[in-house]
Amino acid sequence: IPRPPRSTLFPYTTLFRSVHDLIGKLDRRFGQAVETILNCRGRVVVSGMGKSGHIARKIASTLASTGTPAFFVHPAEASHGDLGMVAHDDVFIALSNSGESDELLSIIPLVKRQGAKLVAMTGNPHSALAREADVHLYAGAEKEACPLNLAPTASTTAALALGDALAVALMQARGFTRDEFAAAHPGGLLGRKLLTHVRDVMRTGENAPRVAHTATTLAGMLEVSRGRMGMTAILDGDGRVVGIFTDGDLRRSLEKGVDIRSTPISAVMTHGPRTI
Repeated sequence: IPRPPRSTLFPYTTLFRSVHDLIGKLDRRFGQAVETILNCRGRVVVSGMGKSGHIARKIASTLASTGTPAFFVHPAEASHGDLGMVAHDDVFIALSNSGESDELLSIIPLVKRQGAKLVAMTGNPHSALAREADVHLYAGAEKEACPLNLAPTASTTAALALGDALAVALMQARGFTRDEFAAAHPGGLLGRKLLTHVRDVMRTGENAPRVAHTATTLAGMLEVSRGRMGMTAILDGDGRVVGIFTDGDLRRSLEKGVDIRSTPISAVMTHGPRTI
């Protein structure tokens, strides 16, 4: 397979570099941002305009599902009443690559007047938004992956990675557990994997096929058919499971010429089955 031209690899290497370069930018301010959010007695409000707004929505969603109550507020809508969602005990995370987004800058004085803490994520540490922030985090890129160096691509990838890093750091600091994660994801595959217990799906009582260890192989075969599970449990005199008898055990017994009418099932069962 011929190697692709170097020009076609440019977007991928630029996106990778935008995330890799953040490592050298992380300093004590990242810890300050984590501490600010951990000390938050209200909720985390995430906001951004345009492409930064899409990233802000995702960050808010990730925070909310990993133990940090958060929601997204559109900065333009905030100027028309939604700013009432921001309270004194909240932390306001503002995303803007330039740090000069008019829609954000117009509401920042009101956010601060409310008493909320401001965490800014920008690609310009000298911007107006960065200067107003209680904590500023660099989330930019030297060059966009866009061949015109115009469309937000590498910068939004960097901002998303930094937001995810915040969420993960907060998870670790809170000691967030799998059970807590499951509680926030009751629907879909994640919920089924984490919330479904053995007791929810197991057979009990007469619905669970079982025969005594003194029964014949024929009786065991009939119980396998009745139970419609392809197996039956074998119980001792105290009702404890000492083995199982499966369709496979039956086939192997027939291949050996076992007389299923007279042979005790304990002679052909599988001993020591795995149980839970």
